Amino acid sequence: MSEFVVSGRFQDRTGHREFEKTVEAPNENVAREHTLSQLGSEHGLKRMQVEISGVSAA
Repeated sequence: MSEFVVSGRFQDRTGHREFEKTVEAPNENVAREHTLSQLGSEHGLKRMQVEISGVSAA
């Protein structure tokens, strides 16, 4: 599996917050899904509240 860096921002109580996560996944689409799942779990966010700006190989 490859490592991908997923970056973007999500809606917080105080506005928008930037994030950058390194995820191990077989392809970019799976890396996006893992990131959405992690952010939802950690911060109680819905997918609509997360805006992914880019996915790149690490």
